[in-house]
Amino acid sequence: METKVIYFTVNGRPEQAEFPVDCPTQDVKDLFRSAAEAGPHDILKLYNPKGNIINISPSLEPNSPNLCYKLEVVAADCNSELLGAELAGALGFDLSSMEKRLQGLEKKILIEAGETPAVVYEMKKQVDSFREKLESVEHLSWLGLFKDLSEGTHKPSPFYHKRTLRKTREECEHVREKFLQMRFVKIHTKMFGIVHSYCSCHHLCSSLEVSEEVRQYLKTPTFDNWQWEDAEIMVLLQVMYTDLDFIPTFNIEPEVLQQFLFEIYRRYNNIPFHNFKHCFCVTQMMYGLIWLTDLRSKMDSIDLLIMLTSAVCHDLDHTGYNNAYQINARTELALRYNDISPLENHHCAVAFEILERTESNIFRNLSMDQYKRIREGIIKCILATDMSRHNEVLNKFKSILPVFDFTNKDHRDLMMILIKVSDISNEARPMEVAEPWLDCLLQEFFNQRSDLNSKCFGSTMRLRDGPADFCRAETNCEFLYRHRLLSSCVRDYNFR
Repeated sequence: METKVIYFTVNGRPEQAEFPVDCPTQDVKDLFRSAAEAGPHDILKLYNPKGNIINISPSLEPNSPNLCYKLEVVAADCNSELLGAELAGALGFDLSSMEKRLQGLEKKILIEAGETPAVVYEMKKQVDSFREKLESVEHLSWLGLFKDLSEGTHKPSPFYHKRTLRKTREECEHVREKFLQMRFVKIHTKMFGIVHSYCSCHHLCSSLEVSEEVRQYLKTPTFDNWQWEDAEIMVLLQVMYTDLDFIPTFNIEPEVLQQFLFEIYRRYNNIPFHNFKHCFCVTQMMYGLIWLTDLRSKMDSIDLLIMLTSAVCHDLDHTGYNNAYQINARTELALRYNDISPLENHHCAVAFEILERTESNIFRNLSMDQYKRIREGIIKCILATDMSRHNEVLNKFKSILPVFDFTNKDHRDLMMILIKVSDISNEARPMEVAEPWLDCLLQEFFNQRSDLNSKCFGSTMRLRDGPADFCRAETNCEFLYRHRLLSSCVRDYNFR
């Protein structure tokens, strides 16, 4: 069997990895993760000798010890990026069943030997010691087992529960600083495959180049969002606006676009699913569909701008509570919008609140007619993401499909079907990218259920005792249902 040998360093330590040329991508990633002694949600970044980030995949070019790749581990924030106590099960081990099995083996040994051997006592002692370590050492919290013993064991797991809903000023400034560091660098310094060019006076020039590998990867539905930090995601979003020629076409100043993207990041909340990474995933899928279906040759640039910006803004200021909750709880949003798509109306309002500020208004150089067309289009697209309207939008699209005409304005308005496809597109991604999002969604549902219980609102949602108690079989049925919805959208949306 033909194999590849890859030489790399981890924290200055030389390592080498050997794997078959037809090895699955996930196995290659696991191999590098093991070499780095990284947790399952730590971010791995592999750099080639030129300093560009490259994908960890079977297609890695073999190298020599003199031209080592460099592997870096960015530890995931144990208080921010993890998925919940059910993570242990997701990692492939069930502590409860293992414990029962050990108890059964202990009883069997006791019956057959007449007494518990000393070696079993020693093993139990080591297991108890290891359990105590897992439950008391916070940097091992990625296992989902950490307990803050100093404050009692009744506290929830240390994931999103410990973060404020809104991003703190310190949190935003930290990401903003990293974003600025990526911009204000020496001429042609390369960072994760992105090349920035700047004048000596540090005024932004028009050049923002991304390595061809990353640029092409960004256009595919297999893009792995988990590899990228928030500041890097902001750069990638800027690349999308740049590569679609929006900056010269609509006279968007780069510094205004960057301020717009920072405000977008700031107004997505610290919740498990409907967060800034979800915003990026939906936008990236929309961006990929624009290229895959060659929409640049079929639609006006202004319509493409509407679709991409709608994707960026579609879940702004989502608090993790769905429309059913908003209406049942008679929240301020439900009262303000008369129970009609309260969340989606709020997302639109926040988007145009950002765009009302001169320093973040990417449409400020457009004519009044252009702005009105964009505003109308963005509102239509974001309101279409309300799943209660799914059948209405899809059936209307199907009805005109046999005579669909890109030059017909009424037909073009139904391009909002694309944002619906993008919004539920996780199921179309590779399993290793899609499945963590399922855990995020379960965690968000569980958080909502906890709040429903505490406030005693009536609810028809069948929620149980905790994230780990959600039935994965039922969830997978929903997964398949959404996959069917997505498939029907994509199947009917065939431009070729």
